[in-house]
Amino acid sequence: MDDTSTVPGSSWDDEPDTDPAPGQPTMAVDGLPRPVVWEGLDTDEAEFEWLVLNEWVEDLRRTFSIPATIVPPFWRRRSLLVEQPSALHMHWLAAYEPDRHGSASFGWIRDLDEWKTRMSEVVAQLGCRLDQCRPETITHWPGEPNLLEWPPPINLADRYDGKAAHQSGPTTR
Repeated sequence: MDDTSTVPGSSWDDEPDTDPAPGQPTMAVDGLPRPVVWEGLDTDEAEFEWLVLNEWVEDLRRTFSIPATIVPPFWRRRSLLVEQPSALHMHWLAAYEPDRHGSASFGWIRDLDEWKTRMSEVVAQLGCRLDQCRPETITHWPGEPNLLEWPPPINLADRYDGKAAHQSGPTTR
């Protein structure tokens, strides 16, 4: 038997090696980072992506001295605050890919400033402080069904076999 049968990517290997390295987010088949669609993840994927994103946000916060007015302690509990760092994380991964142009990191640093402004606005909108955030509100438009009857956003903590248990709905104004 040929020794190459166990080498990923060898002629004996039918599937490409797509498992992420420990501590690295899932990559698309082309090896580039893929955006995380939080609602589409099963339990194991969600846990993995949460751990990676949480570690990255903590490093970002410390490295760039980002205050709680931009990344509050409760950022993980609000979908508006999760999507922003998730997108910035993917942008960072793409900017620091080995094959990227040397100025890609400068573009990421420039975009970090815009991101901090956006996060500050979202944090203010949600009324986040060091100890709490207000519940998210959805404005009821004329002619829309009652928003309290809609299923609320998926709570990743309640996932079971890729399905979420819906609890309380959003508040309305």
